[in-house]
Amino acid sequence: MKKIFSVALGLFWVFANALSAQQPAVTHPNTSEPGWLNLFKDDLSDAIFPKGIWTVAGAVITASKDETIYSEKSYNNFILDLEFKNAKGTNSGVFVHASDLADNVPNSVEIQICDDFYPEWANSPPDWHCASIFGHQPPVKSLVKHPGEWNHYTISCIGRKIWVVLNGELVNQCDMSLFTSAKKNPDGTPIPEWLDKPMAEISLKGHIGLQGKHAGAPIFFRNIKIKEL
Repeated sequence: MKKIFSVALGLFWVFANALSAQQPAVTHPNTSEPGWLNLFKDDLSDAIFPKGIWTVAGAVITASKDETIYSEKSYNNFILDLEFKNAKGTNSGVFVHASDLADNVPNSVEIQICDDFYPEWANSPPDWHCASIFGHQPPVKSLVKHPGEWNHYTISCIGRKIWVVLNGELVNQCDMSLFTSAKKNPDGTPIPEWLDKPMAEISLKGHIGLQGKHAGAPIFFRNIKIKEL
C-alpha cells in the first residue's frame, strides 16, 4: 500500500508540475530567471527577413520597409516578452503561430501594435486597436503610451488560448477555438476579408514575427525574450 501511495503521489507531482509549467503570464515576468532566451541573436543572424531591411542599433531593432522579421525556430506553447516604441501613426504587430511564411497573414494570429492616439487608427474598429487580436477581439482597455515612449508586452500562447499583458495589465484573453468563421467573430463583428482562415483552424506550431514599417510609420523593438512551456 505504501508503494502504491508513493507512486500515486509521484505521478500527482509530475502532473501538477506539468500544469504549473503551462501557466500563462498575467503580469510581466522576470526574464532574468532560468528558461528565458533571446528570440534573436544580437546581430539577427538567426532571423528570417529580406536582406538589408531590419537593422540593429544600440540593441534596438527597426525596419526600413514593411517586411516582417521571423524567428528561425517554430514554437507552440510559449511566453513572449518584449518592449516596443511607436512613432506617430505606427501600425505594426506581433505574429504568432505563423506556419506559412509565404502566406503569413491568414496563417497566423496578429497581436496588434498601434498608435491609438493617431486619428486614423483611433477611429478604426476596436479590434484594430493596440493589444487587440487583430480583426477578431479588442482589448478591454487602451494602455498604449504616446509615440516616443517604450511599451511593455507579454504574450502567452498555450494551446488555442492567448493572453496579452500591456504595460502591467492583462488586457486581452482569447480562445481561438471559438472563432470558427472566416466572416464573423463570435460577437457578430465582421472579420477583415484578408483573414480568410478561421482562427480555430490555424496551425499552432509556427514562427514568431514582428511587422516592420507598415503604413509609412516606423516601429522599434528591444529586449525580445521567449520562454518555451
